[in-house]
Amino acid sequence: MSARRITEIGAAVVGTGLIGVVHVEALRRLGVQVHGVVGSSHARAAERAAALALPPAYESFEAMLADPRVEVVHITSPNHLHYPQAKAALAAGKHVICEKPFTMTSAESDELVRVAQASGLVNAINFNFRFYPICRHLHQFVRDGGLGEVRLISGHYLQDWLFLDTDWNWRLEPALGGKLRVVVDIGSHWMDLTSHLAGQRIVSVIADFKTFIPIRQQPAGPVETFAKAAGPTTARTITSEDVATILLRYEGGAIGNLTISQISAGRRNTLEFEMDGSIAATAWNGERPDELWIGHRERPNELLPKDPTLLNAEGRASAGLPAGHNEGFADTFKALHRSVYRAVAGDGPAEPDYPTFADGHDSMLVCEAVARSARQGAWASVDRS
Repeated sequence: MSARRITEIGAAVVGTGLIGVVHVEALRRLGVQVHGVVGSSHARAAERAAALALPPAYESFEAMLADPRVEVVHITSPNHLHYPQAKAALAAGKHVICEKPFTMTSAESDELVRVAQASGLVNAINFNFRFYPICRHLHQFVRDGGLGEVRLISGHYLQDWLFLDTDWNWRLEPALGGKLRVVVDIGSHWMDLTSHLAGQRIVSVIADFKTFIPIRQQPAGPVETFAKAAGPTTARTITSEDVATILLRYEGGAIGNLTISQISAGRRNTLEFEMDGSIAATAWNGERPDELWIGHRERPNELLPKDPTLLNAEGRASAGLPAGHNEGFADTFKALHRSVYRAVAGDGPAEPDYPTFADGHDSMLVCEAVARSARQGAWASVDRS
């Protein structure tokens, strides 16, 4: 049976916030037919659909699932909805791409992995940082022995969009975002990316949390991610962490350290890491994604640009533009979704070349170990039993 064309596949996006819009635009660039969106309310979804020149918004999530044209469902809703919506989409026979964190608990993510495996449907987690061309290149570079034995992984993920006590978002509400905040919201990206690049899972952690802004001002209406609130507010007690520091041990023997913050002034969205190996070292900054620093002991250091003629096969696979033409955050969604839709079309490799529900579940196990360590003030092992 020959593979279908990606342009023949229909999709719908659940969630109309910042990331939902990025999903829609990435799908359009691939030529996927976006049949509609689902929002927190039909009015909000209808407004966003009109702004994006999309077909009329679905009246409900259930109406979207009933549309036979929709083969793939993208879930970009608040965290507490990921589990029930992904489960319902699989039950309706839809392939699913879900945002991270995958679910609210590892029990939920474990169940979804099992349901997805039994269904035979394509399932993916949107760990999009893996799909920067430089990161794809580095993944193969490490696998081919370019760093030697990976020994030390260090870095941070810093933001400032919750710097003020008047900054607000649904992620601050445990019922919607979960008990953890910076760890699952942005730390999960850093930990997944470094594990993926090093080819080593995280096996144990010791963590320290701090909530520096214990009282915040909640506005009356919803606030878009990275947007500033306006109007009357109500004082709310905050229980989730503004900052986390974590020491990590990886299964291959590497050790690591990570700082995560959403209150670091001037840091808009800075994911940065360094990986030190027995042959060479490397460093990458997500705000300068087209550069890879490679460090040496006995010859000059290198700065590798995102140039498809210089990247290895894996890096070239994600590069959509020639050298000197920057590729950024939104481009990673396009690259990831291309891999997923190739699988839906029957044209993908035998093993998924994108993060699956199993990767999302493993991330949940790591994050729960981080939370357990912070509570107990001691090293905690990642329980994969």
